[in-house]
Amino acid sequence: MDDPEIITLYFSRDETAIPQTAAKYGTYCYTIAYNILASREDCEECVNDTWWNAWNAIPPNQPAHLKLFLARITRNLAFNRFHAMRAQKRGSGEMMLALDELAETIPDGCLVQDTLEAKELTHCINRFLRTLPERDCGIFLKRYFHVMPVHEIAAQHRLSEKHTSTILSRTRRKLAAYLKNEGYFI
Repeated sequence: MDDPEIITLYFSRDETAIPQTAAKYGTYCYTIAYNILASREDCEECVNDTWWNAWNAIPPNQPAHLKLFLARITRNLAFNRFHAMRAQKRGSGEMMLALDELAETIPDGCLVQDTLEAKELTHCINRFLRTLPERDCGIFLKRYFHVMPVHEIAAQHRLSEKHTSTILSRTRRKLAAYLKNEGYFI
């Protein structure tokens, strides 16, 4: 079943939308959650929560790209769960590595309380990503949006881990310079 048909099921409040969504995007959403949480049980719960959130969000939202819409929901749920686990002195792995890598790139106060500033920073980062070559942008998003391990990204792009790490490092430096140029202080 294609995405417009699945979205139509949501709009008609047909409960088959959820199993159709799970069949098409279950593995994809699970992978996103697992890259962040590294716990099968937490990932399964996160993915189930994704279907519930999608059910509640469609309608009124009509996502142009269902896959990305679900990825964002899954990622946000996984990050929330990760932060809750971290607050309880648990959690580690790939998520902490990715956050550590970005720590020197994103401006101080990145736990921005002001929603407007956070949105402006998000738009600025999105503008930066559009300046990157497609491969570099994809590698950056896989690492810092999907929180994929470097070795998996390297394998997907048929690059060595060292080369992939170098691309990520250079992209972080470019992002830091771009943000500084835009008036963000690191």
